[in-house]
Amino acid sequence: MEENSNVASTEAPVKRSNKSDWKILSGILAIVVIALLIYMFIGKGITGQVISEAEANTKVIEYLNSRTGGGVESVSTKDIGNLYEVTVSYQGNDIPVYITKDGGYFVQGAIPLTGDVTDNTDTETQTPTEVPKSDKPVAEAFIFSYCPYGLQFEKALQPVYDLLKNKADIKIVAIGAMHGEYEKTETLRQICIEKNYGRDKLFSYLKDFNENTQISSCSGQDACVNPLVEKIMSTKGIDKTKINNCMKTDAEALYQDQNDRAAELDISGSPTFVINGVQVNVGRNAEAIKKAICDAFNTAPSECSKTLSTTSASAGFGSGASSGSSATC
Repeated sequence: MEENSNVASTEAPVKRSNKSDWKILSGILAIVVIALLIYMFIGKGITGQVISEAEANTKVIEYLNSRTGGGVESVSTKDIGNLYEVTVSYQGNDIPVYITKDGGYFVQGAIPLTGDVTDNTDTETQTPTEVPKSDKPVAEAFIFSYCPYGLQFEKALQPVYDLLKNKADIKIVAIGAMHGEYEKTETLRQICIEKNYGRDKLFSYLKDFNENTQISSCSGQDACVNPLVEKIMSTKGIDKTKINNCMKTDAEALYQDQNDRAAELDISGSPTFVINGVQVNVGRNAEAIKKAICDAFNTAPSECSKTLSTTSASAGFGSGASSGSSATC
């Protein structure tokens, strides 16, 4: 599924499903493998240095807010022997996370070294799903425009769109604004870019927007964000006045239509990928996404024989790569 343009809104919060349980942290170092094992056995911090509970709390909150764009607050901190357990509040949910006592490593969950251990890491493979085939598959990526994992999916989707845009109907669908009003503002902007300039121009804009690390440092402040997005629009030949006028007049109805589409499919997490009306679980790399769409053709076009990158895009703003994640906002 951080922006500007002074667009006012009284939007009601998007209803979130309990099943997602705000997996905002699930892709951030599920286990620090070797280092944490050493730590658990020697009963010290990784470096042997121990920070206070207050310092641990501060480190965790600052780290998580840097990853989510803000909104994470402290609930409590306690010493659980070999780790500090910091309970944080995010979007009305209390979530326990853990930090090593030297303050050097963060883990979302503490897994005991006895008993059965379930591996929850993402494998970057597509979960088998029965997707109906069609002559022109419709692929919908449901995204919050400032969700780090939504940006990750959009970056992986970009080369797939470039390859298959004339064969499949590949689109971005808004599902609301969980990070704040600035997120809705950006979503309205993107909707207006597509309305006035077409989907090719939207994807071109998204490429520069998603890779701009300066935007991530703005914390949604208009004075910081506006010059950056206006510069992107200018380089793409997008008239900011036309877009701003659209955001004040036409965008809201289109935004609500997209939100309604998400509600129709009971979608509340970003990113969620839907092909021909069926949700699919797919790795966040271009080749995995391409394969999922190509498998939905009655007769796959020649473009499907082209191999794309199997490297996962990075979460959040920037152009780097990652080891993969199934986390959502």
